[in-house]
Amino acid sequence: MENLSEKIAQNYRQISEQVEIARLKHRNPLDKVKIVVVSKRKPMEVIQAAIACGIHDFGENYPEEAAEKISHFSGQKLTWHMIGHIQSRKAPLVASNFQLVHSIDTFRIADKLSQNCKQFHVDLPVLLECNMSGEESKFGISAYQRESWEQVVAQVAEIATLKQIKLVGLMTMPPWSEDPEASRPYFALLRELKDHLNLQLPGLNLSELSMGTSTDYLAGVKEGATLLRIGTAILGSRVY
Repeated sequence: MENLSEKIAQNYRQISEQVEIARLKHRNPLDKVKIVVVSKRKPMEVIQAAIACGIHDFGENYPEEAAEKISHFSGQKLTWHMIGHIQSRKAPLVASNFQLVHSIDTFRIADKLSQNCKQFHVDLPVLLECNMSGEESKFGISAYQRESWEQVVAQVAEIATLKQIKLVGLMTMPPWSEDPEASRPYFALLRELKDHLNLQLPGLNLSELSMGTSTDYLAGVKEGATLLRIGTAILGSRVY
């Protein structure tokens, strides 16, 4: 366990330093970037090792798996991020366990989550997942063509009326590429969309951009990411 903790700590420290350098070079020095450590499919002992390194933000994809982990570590001061696709029947698990949701992709899911948040007496900040590439395999509202942004504004305005959830930003997953810089156009477009939505919907005040994973997190920072979803590069490869 000690060797595992040391390896995780080393990975986290190196990535944090790289992120800080990129942030200072490409962005307003007052901005902050949070690393969400993706712990899906990782056993309890790996998460415990990460906690021992001072990591407090964890990202999970599967509500049942996450609920077990969240219960196990209930005595710790941790923030749990739902970063995977949400099925409507899993909305109660999401509402009752997570502190931030990155993956709202329809009004129907947003409404279902809001209803469950009311039942559990919680207010939940959420991000809207956006498909910025047009890939059919990707979840998220279609936003890869600027001509469709009027429709996106209408969808966001509708979601913003829901009482128990608070829309705070946007998330995207670009097409996979061996070249991290290939992600930058999609991240830049998401940032432009955020600015467009804030302009068109006064009072919305979107501030978060969840973009960048183990392969392209520096590209995310360069284009204004505030949340990075990094798993393998910190915790190591997953065993399925």
